[in-house]
Amino acid sequence: MSAHKGKIVIISSPSGGGKTSICRKLLSPTRRKAGWQFSLSDTTRQIRTGEKDGREYNFKTEKEFEQKIAANYYAEYFKVHLYSYGTPRKPLEKVLQKGGVMLLDVDVQGAKKLKKEYPEAITIFILPPSVKELRKRLIQRGTETKKQLAVRFKNARDEMKLFNKFDYAVVNNELKTAVSEVLAIIQCHHCRTDKMSAEQIKKIGV
Repeated sequence: MSAHKGKIVIISSPSGGGKTSICRKLLSPTRRKAGWQFSLSDTTRQIRTGEKDGREYNFKTEKEFEQKIAANYYAEYFKVHLYSYGTPRKPLEKVLQKGGVMLLDVDVQGAKKLKKEYPEAITIFILPPSVKELRKRLIQRGTETKKQLAVRFKNARDEMKLFNKFDYAVVNNELKTAVSEVLAIIQCHHCRTDKMSAEQIKKIGV
């Protein structure tokens, strides 16, 4: 039974699955005021057109990234699709202690390590409607070379097979519906019997 005040919500999907779009929709102004926030990851990949350092990611050089690893700065880090990604530890600890909801948009490897580090975290896997639709989304993004696209699609197929390793799975066929389902999971997760505090149980008298 967790005594932590806040929630860590790990949202994962294959590339093109829609996890980033869902996180953005969840972070409405009202929820931000209530303490909802997004965990901004560090990455060594190049910044894309339309992105801004400190908004989509904190963009780091390989040297900077290695220095942070040595300082135990990351709760998890992995090399994915030829680049390194890492989740800063301090913001997660702060939410657990002070309250609120921290959303994390991470790949399957990162989700596995974070769940081990924070077993009370809620893990949600976002599935595309089909493999065919996923391939279509990846091509339409137009952000990768043919070589990079091939790597991403192969990894995506492998990652989709691991959906049952997560606490929950949501099929992102229509974004609005998927956002509503993820929101319901987060809001109702505390109702699980294993999440009830000793104080609640004592008050009920069972």
